[in-house]
Amino acid sequence: MIICCGEALIDMLPRELCDGQNSFLPVAGGAIFNTAIALGRLGEPTGFLAGVSSDMFGGQLREVLEASKVSTDYCVSVDNPTTLAFVKLTNGNAEYTFMDENSATRSLTPAMLPDLPSDTLALHFGAISLIPEPCGSAYEALMKREAGKCVISLDPNIRTSFIADEAGHRVRILRMLAMSDIVKVSDEDLVWIYPDMDLDVAVRKIVELGVSIVLLTKGADGVTAFTKDTQFDVASEKVEVVDTIGAGDTFNAGLLSGLKKIGCLDKNALKTIDEEKLTSAIKLANKVAAITVSRAGANPPWAKELS
Repeated sequence: MIICCGEALIDMLPRELCDGQNSFLPVAGGAIFNTAIALGRLGEPTGFLAGVSSDMFGGQLREVLEASKVSTDYCVSVDNPTTLAFVKLTNGNAEYTFMDENSATRSLTPAMLPDLPSDTLALHFGAISLIPEPCGSAYEALMKREAGKCVISLDPNIRTSFIADEAGHRVRILRMLAMSDIVKVSDEDLVWIYPDMDLDVAVRKIVELGVSIVLLTKGADGVTAFTKDTQFDVASEKVEVVDTIGAGDTFNAGLLSGLKKIGCLDKNALKTIDEEKLTSAIKLANKVAAITVSRAGANPPWAKELS
């Protein structure tokens, strides 16, 4: 099983009513939630771990997870409200305004963390769930508890507008990077994590922390993969973009699924993975992300859509 650990929220997507008035459509989302949905739709045994509200939106989140074959056994039910993220689209690119104070996602504590099944192959972490307290400490504690047992995947997905304590969050991200086997970053992530450093040097610093695979995603320009022994590029899939909501999240799902399919979702296998095998996993990740950006919202493909 692959378990995705992080935020679940409601994206309030802009829509125009038939009379021309503007409105918002509540759609289940969140970076880690999107990755879980994509993995479930790709046919991978998947679980989701987060604080999930008992309110009506929390019920919507659980229903969407279950409809995509994702286990909710590791969701921690709390009475705090669901996070709302109001979305503004500019030329297909999403900007967010969050209503997150005292939310269900934030309320997860280390003491609330559930036990995980013995067949857990990988845990995936990232995004805004790593920033606030107490949930930031909870996810870091979970990673520390499980890092010796299974593959750890991390997508820092830095949202600067969400970070009140830059120094503190940077230190947390560096600790979590050092516990990770797979890291996906963007140019913007690297500039924030390692200010005033060339991108290639910054990636190599992450590899030197002991990370087996670092993937630098560059949108339409593809992906550059780094291991301790090699560096190579993989082109993106060409597609007409509707919007970019969930692109990176579904890339993460495609990558984890691709690695599992070739028998490399294993800590030792990742340390020695060759270019051919890693390229095949990245190509699947690119294909999954390309389908997602070709349609509105975070709507990852089912496995049958990839053939």
